[in-house]
Amino acid sequence: MRQLCVLIIATFLCMTANLRAAAELLAPDLIIYNARAHTMDASHPVVEAVAVLGKRIVAIGSSAEIRALANSKTQQIDAQGKLLVPGFNDAHVHFLSGGFQLSNVDLRDAQTPEELARRLGAFAAKLPKGTWIEGGDWDHESWPGAPLPTREMIDAMTRDHPVFVSRLDGHMALANSVALRLAGITKGVHSPEGGLIVTNRETGEPTGIFKDAAMSLISRQIPEANFQQKLAAAKAASEHAASLGVTSVQDMSAGLDVSVYQELLRRGELKTRIYAMNPLPAWKRLADAGLRAPFGNDMLRVGGLKAFSDGSLGSTTAWFFESYYDATDTKGLPAGEMFPEGVMRERVQAAAGAQLHVMIHAIGDHANNYILNLYEQVGARDRRFRIEHAQHLRADDIPRFSALGVIPSMQPYHCADDGRWAEKRIGHERAKTTYAFRSLLDSGAKLAFGSDWTVAPLNPLLGIHAAVTRQTLDGKNPGGWIPEQKITVHEAVYAYTMGSACAEFAEADKGSITPGKLADLVLLDRDIFQIPADEIKTATVITTVSDGKIVFSR
Repeated sequence: MRQLCVLIIATFLCMTANLRAAAELLAPDLIIYNARAHTMDASHPVVEAVAVLGKRIVAIGSSAEIRALANSKTQQIDAQGKLLVPGFNDAHVHFLSGGFQLSNVDLRDAQTPEELARRLGAFAAKLPKGTWIEGGDWDHESWPGAPLPTREMIDAMTRDHPVFVSRLDGHMALANSVALRLAGITKGVHSPEGGLIVTNRETGEPTGIFKDAAMSLISRQIPEANFQQKLAAAKAASEHAASLGVTSVQDMSAGLDVSVYQELLRRGELKTRIYAMNPLPAWKRLADAGLRAPFGNDMLRVGGLKAFSDGSLGSTTAWFFESYYDATDTKGLPAGEMFPEGVMRERVQAAAGAQLHVMIHAIGDHANNYILNLYEQVGARDRRFRIEHAQHLRADDIPRFSALGVIPSMQPYHCADDGRWAEKRIGHERAKTTYAFRSLLDSGAKLAFGSDWTVAPLNPLLGIHAAVTRQTLDGKNPGGWIPEQKITVHEAVYAYTMGSACAEFAEADKGSITPGKLADLVLLDRDIFQIPADEIKTATVITTVSDGKIVFSR
């Protein structure tokens, strides 16, 4: 009876925010001491130790203070002076497809078209005939001369399998001849609005490359994975996230697969908090159910809606005011969801009226300007409207994010990647406001950082390194590409924690090491605030705590 009374009193103290008293009454389940904890909480920026009771942080302070709260049952971790930060919150992922990609063919670092073909052939040889080959994440910008691949390059290696492998940005993909036959794509088939079927200029035959909206002509032929396959992929994604210190994700393409995450949660196997988005065109199914954003519990929530306004820089489908330097016949493409004219505004207006959370992909400066204008017309203040990527901006549009209360949800690793070749697309002057982290922060905008996995690696430390150094992957910009847009380590970590929490209406519950917040913590093997910036990308996760439990330990 006494233990029950103690538990009731401790629970009451927690509810009334008297957390240290609760910790003294009921010993913590876990403490981490002898750490250098950067809390992201301005009231206590750096502390030595943290106490966890259940799934909440109940106390922070010196190692002596926190260890005094423990009893014989308290699990204690001696951090040995290493860095502790809040769990990373990736504000933009494609989580289930990321889980599938962990077992798909990997073409990301194929350095030539020939290597791409060899890898596809070796992967195909291990599969039953007729099995679709997907994933890939190839990058033709890494190849000499940057030629787009064609179906002829891979047909001989993949005669028994339909292939549809994506460029790493997800805005164009390569199909082999088997896939084209299954889809009925022949010479003369017209490109849909918002997409492009690339054809041979001499013969008019499709080359196998499909961009943006045209990709659905092939993808709709691919059999959908069953529930058990999705469950396995989701579990793999959650395990992978835990190993990288990612304790929360915002899944841009969850759609109707929320049930997969729900089942994983029911089994006690979900290690990652998920904010799951639906497509904006499907806003009515959430509104008709009476949902308001965000709806759910602290592990799984819905209410967000994702839309597209254009494509990508690498696929020359990002929508610009001016033509591409290396493709002067195009300024990019508005996405298929922008047609018919005016439908995007109608959807945003209706979704916002239903108190749902809108976020729109915009890469090119025209796309970003269009969406900012749209948000301004609808009325953005206090709705936490987001622009996903906010990649290429006109200088006059940068202060509008803060003025309108629009959150730029950005992926800094893209800067290290695209920076290798972006200027051949848009030139140096237009690149000055590309991935404009510094300018956006200085204008008062609230950055949220993510990875866009599988477009980029899920590892937040690679993103932090990119934001701080702006070094490109080819090693040609050791001082940083457009270095005036660098930000500090603190600002980058904040964007990956508190910034991302704010972007999903969750800053009261996570994003900092603060008593009362959820116990999502990451212990790193070195202090990224102290080591040379070049070394941040080599740091690794030692321990990940999610929901008060150790979910990964090296």
